[in-house]
Amino acid sequence: MLINDEKHYVTLNNYLRSRFNSKVFRISLNAGLSCPNRDKSPNNIGCLYCSSNLSGDFGGNKEDSFFEQFKSIKEIMEQKWHDGLYIAYLQAGSNTYADINKLKGIYSEVIDLDEKIVILSIATRPDCINEEIISLLKEIQQKKEIWIELGFQTMHDETKDKLNIGYHNTDFENAMELLNKNNIPTIVHVINGLPGETKEMMIDTIKYLNKFNISGIKIHMLHILKNTPLGTIYQNNPFKVLSKDEFIEISVEQLRLLNPNIVIHRITGDPDKEDLIEPNWVLKKFVVLNDIDKLMRKENYYQGDLWQK
Repeated sequence: MLINDEKHYVTLNNYLRSRFNSKVFRISLNAGLSCPNRDKSPNNIGCLYCSSNLSGDFGGNKEDSFFEQFKSIKEIMEQKWHDGLYIAYLQAGSNTYADINKLKGIYSEVIDLDEKIVILSIATRPDCINEEIISLLKEIQQKKEIWIELGFQTMHDETKDKLNIGYHNTDFENAMELLNKNNIPTIVHVINGLPGETKEMMIDTIKYLNKFNISGIKIHMLHILKNTPLGTIYQNNPFKVLSKDEFIEISVEQLRLLNPNIVIHRITGDPDKEDLIEPNWVLKKFVVLNDIDKLMRKENYYQGDLWQK
């Protein structure tokens, strides 16, 4: 079962094992692509919380070839699992934001890196999905399964504006219409603890996403990082940051409200310790995950037990 006595929500690991009968690893790659928000912002600022690596801090070195990036991580994974399969994940930047022929070359090269790659996962933004991109994705989809990972973060446009995110709900809705119409699985990223957002606002984001046919979700805690505009704002005028217990309480309620058919790809993230300003508790990733599991088991909570169609 995808939901069991240990995990009361649909984990990515259980989902992939049920499909492929094998361990499936995600290998992050860096195509060196930019972001329209950075390109259009004064001084190349972009989203206020985004690192200089365009949210690809563990996404490989863009100076290395895809082969070198893939090989280095694969060798580490194969020390533990000799028969695993792979998801090639274009992580850093907006990976549908480039000349269409350049994108075709990138996607084609990546899916041919290794015969054990079963999925190409492409991280991007809602405002970087259009008919031309969809046509290319459908073409590549004939050769390899494709997932799109959309940065969304919050349903509250006022928060997006404060953080200079550069897209709005209408962009997301348009992107989802195109992706759903063309049967392209979509994973949506949300961030808990954005400045000024209440628990109710974070819960509302999940209720909003339940209206769409999304296949997966990543729930992150806001990382306040050095050398980012938000890091400077925080150091000059600290704002409230969620405690570990608050994050766990909110995340568990979000899971309970979430459509039980949606796969949970991630809860919390992996910041670089050297770059992190706050909150320090996110460095204890497995403690956070274990505490979420303990709370759900103790209270007999399950993903979707509060979901309303």
